[in-house]
Amino acid sequence: MQNSDFQVGIITISDRAAAGEYDDLGGPALRAEAGRRGWIVLAEAVVPDDVARIRETLRAFCEQGCGLILTTGGTGIAPRDVTPEAIRGIMRVELPGFGEIMRAESMKLTPNAILSRGLAAVVERALVVALPGKPQGAVDCLGFVAGALEHAVKLAQRVPTSC
Repeated sequence: MQNSDFQVGIITISDRAAAGEYDDLGGPALRAEAGRRGWIVLAEAVVPDDVARIRETLRAFCEQGCGLILTTGGTGIAPRDVTPEAIRGIMRVELPGFGEIMRAESMKLTPNAILSRGLAAVVERALVVALPGKPQGAVDCLGFVAGALEHAVKLAQRVPTSC
């Protein structure tokens, strides 16, 4: 996928990183991976595990023109892990295959992958992919679904495609 195809937004979702209690590592890992792939990162944010703040940031990134929004964090089963609920509350459609493949491939690396609630959905005209909070897990999961991103972003943006 060429960098002219779409703009990328990256949202780290973590109470502690948002409070400055520790450095965000997931966002920079995804930024580096986006750069490696030649994608343009248009917007970045660190927000707490709060449904309203996550939704507000997703909508803001959509308004800024992000065609692909990558989130990292909040996909587990801890009480404050609310990323999937935040996305589902404003999505137009969920794409279950993304979560399925991310979990299936991650299971080859760690048995705890079964606990992940990563997903992808269309919010407004953007493809949102919710990735794990661990930096390597986020990059790995992005790689597992990368082959479908270009087509999915075009469909989310209502760009005519040949297939």
